[in-house]
Amino acid sequence: MRQDDRVTDPDASLDPAAPDLDPAAMRKHYRAEGLAERDLADGPVEQFARWFRQAAAQAHLFEPNAMIVSTADGDGRPSARTVLLKQFDDRGFVFYTNYESRKARDLAENPYVSLLFPWHPMARQVIVTGVARRTGRDETAAYFRTRPHGSQLGAWASGQSSVIASRAELDASYAELAARYPEGAEQVPVPPHWGGFRVAPSTVEFWQGRENRLHDRLRYVAEPDGGWRVERLSP
Repeated sequence: MRQDDRVTDPDASLDPAAPDLDPAAMRKHYRAEGLAERDLADGPVEQFARWFRQAAAQAHLFEPNAMIVSTADGDGRPSARTVLLKQFDDRGFVFYTNYESRKARDLAENPYVSLLFPWHPMARQVIVTGVARRTGRDETAAYFRTRPHGSQLGAWASGQSSVIASRAELDASYAELAARYPEGAEQVPVPPHWGGFRVAPSTVEFWQGRENRLHDRLRYVAEPDGGWRVERLSP
């Protein structure tokens, strides 16, 4: 009998009570090289660029620019979602969204945000905290023009975070836009309700998994004079 033939009920392998799915028994023993203060770049953006290049080129991550964006509304109620990083430099980390989405509404009430890059295959994380501000319309338009045609239409078709009656409603909206703006013909205008946020960091933590859960955690903290100090956190 082939190994595949042994599974007769696909749902049986998903039994949460199965011992091999006990989350308390799931653990990886990290043995990666550590992260020492002497090896850090002068600033967090340069250090992020180093790790980002390694995540993209060496770890074969599906989307190394995927990050978890955590926000809280004016009453402190949190929410989180995965968003793609589209640019980073000394000014901050940029992502794009519908300005009527939940995350954008949260940021309008409370601009403090956290970004988490979960690079699990490398036993690494980068955690950014800071303040999010909208990018300028010229910058937004320049990025919008680089998006695939379908993604440009999607920015119009989706009322992000709003309740819709069905998938068919969304598909119909997209089809109508595709007929109005066929690829290679009329340029798709930039939606007025869509644009970027730039997160200016106040702290950037670099987390490296180590053996026995004694991880290395080095955090850059912004200073009033524009410089950065580095502090080590206990794991």
